[in-house]
Amino acid sequence: MRLHVEKAGVPADGPNAAIAAMTSPPAMPIESVSGSMVIPMVKDDHGYFNAQVAGLAAGDRYRYQPDSGGLFADPRSAFQPEGVHGPSEIVDHGAFKWTDTQYNTPLFSSLIFYELHVGTFTSEGTFEAIIPRLSELAGLGINAIELMPVAQSPGRRNWGYDGVYLYAAAYNYGGPEGLKRLVDACHAQGIAVFLDVVYNHIGAEGNTLEQFGPYFSETYKTPWGKALNFDSAWSDGVRAFIVDNALFWAEHYHIDGLRLDAIHEIFDRNAISIWEQLRAAVDQWSTTNNRPFYLVAESDLNNPRVVQSPQQGGMGCDAQWLDDFHHSIYVKLDPDGIRHYQDYGRMEQIAKAYTEGFVHSGDFVTFRHRTHGASSAGIKGNHFIVFNQNHDIPGNRPDGRRLCQLTGQEQLKLAAAALFLSPYIPMLFMGEEYGADTPFYFFSDYSAPGSEKELIETRKKQFEAFHFDGDPVNPQEESVFIASKLRWQQRNEAPHAALLEWHRQLIRLRRSHPLLRDLSKTHFRTDLLAPATLCLFRQSVDKQERLVCLLNFSDRPVSITLPYDAHTAIPVSASLLPKNSEAAPTAIAQWTLLLSTHPLPASITTTMPLTLPGWAAAVYATPPVDTTSCPAR
Repeated sequence: MRLHVEKAGVPADGPNAAIAAMTSPPAMPIESVSGSMVIPMVKDDHGYFNAQVAGLAAGDRYRYQPDSGGLFADPRSAFQPEGVHGPSEIVDHGAFKWTDTQYNTPLFSSLIFYELHVGTFTSEGTFEAIIPRLSELAGLGINAIELMPVAQSPGRRNWGYDGVYLYAAAYNYGGPEGLKRLVDACHAQGIAVFLDVVYNHIGAEGNTLEQFGPYFSETYKTPWGKALNFDSAWSDGVRAFIVDNALFWAEHYHIDGLRLDAIHEIFDRNAISIWEQLRAAVDQWSTTNNRPFYLVAESDLNNPRVVQSPQQGGMGCDAQWLDDFHHSIYVKLDPDGIRHYQDYGRMEQIAKAYTEGFVHSGDFVTFRHRTHGASSAGIKGNHFIVFNQNHDIPGNRPDGRRLCQLTGQEQLKLAAAALFLSPYIPMLFMGEEYGADTPFYFFSDYSAPGSEKELIETRKKQFEAFHFDGDPVNPQEESVFIASKLRWQQRNEAPHAALLEWHRQLIRLRRSHPLLRDLSKTHFRTDLLAPATLCLFRQSVDKQERLVCLLNFSDRPVSITLPYDAHTAIPVSASLLPKNSEAAPTAIAQWTLLLSTHPLPASITTTMPLTLPGWAAAVYATPPVDTTSCPAR
């Protein structure tokens, strides 16, 4: 095999550079060619081709040429300065001067996520343009940002889920240097950085992996293209390609964790699964480097094994997105929501989402036409990430509308309270904190003939399944991308500023109150106090502190009485007690208001009726109780 290198004008006595080994099986020999220098490559005993070339340096570009002909970029390219159809460029990762040596990755259970799309988060749409906004995010209480995929995708605008070069930070966002500057700046603010990665398929346009080996499965396929080959002949190289990619982001970009896209579309029948292999590699890297590296999954399987350890037969992810939480709450906020999520809508489902996680845990689901899921009861709250919005929710609507464009301010405040008062790890989608009313569309910039028509037809079918009206916008139009950009000045305008302040108060309370920081759910329960009013009850281990979060998911006021005595989680009301249970003697508890969406009494007692307005949320707590004054039990 030979390598073709295009020099970038560096001195001939520059450092040696090792061109990344090609993940090609011995049965498929490869030859590589370049513009200004043609260099033979040597195949090792495992069928990989390598070359050590004197005088190469950062900025030099190169391509390979298989026996089949044509010039192709490196599948492990670290930079594609001309996009998916151009040559690869050598990157000297050791040249960047990191300043985050004193940074400590936050505990996972303490994270408050903020998902963003680099191209639409700012008007400039680059990694470095995010940096001036970090102080505002940190001031809000955000300590983790999650970047939608940044691996090189076709064109200049893209969601990123059809990335082609998984190791290459997108040139249109600022390339490797820009991403490193962003991560370094985040760490200076105490903000962790998570990267969304796609390991279930590779984008179609610009995808040349089949020129180098059997990267794709002949057995499985995904809704977006060919599935990667994780379990057939020559899959060892493919598995290494993916595991190495995860470690690459940790090692060279100081990324704190990955969000693994749609893992339910990753197929593997091996005795040692790709998940076990990935977990082992990540744990080894973390031990060697003395810092954690987290794995978060997106999965629609409702399978608790996703977050269980490989020793328990699980996949070993630290957490997964909890879609059921969003679906259960959304249908109560938007009158039209039941059309799109017909298997939700009952208050008991919201209660189950809070106490167990998965709402569907073995029951029949109309949308799927089959039984779905298994119980996640007993799974701790730090294994689930919850949200009211993410990129998919507005992006997969024909009109790209966000929750704030579907409901009013009161519902938005209630939704925020439901999120941050949950026993799970919360996540905001960019602009949600101030009710950004810019749409978030799906957008793309493909150049392949016929891609535009095919894309529109595919999205029409998708919208039909969710019973959306109207035709989708043309995602290829640049105006669709521009319309999705945030307008940051809104956060200082009415009514956006008030919603921003509400989020700030909620996050401050969550981070300061010990009962809200406890995600074990050991002393957590939910009670339905009225047909649409849910109470989230928390109690300290020693039963000396209690906290209740009241959520009214209706537009009508409701009169309630807190059904708890002064020093126990057992409800006073017999209607809330399990059958054959006896209520203990009741002591009157004094509850103090900590936070509310509406004006409410500053303090109440267990026996005092409370009128909770429509779409209201409130948090009351009791101070430590003098148990000597309580009746004997």
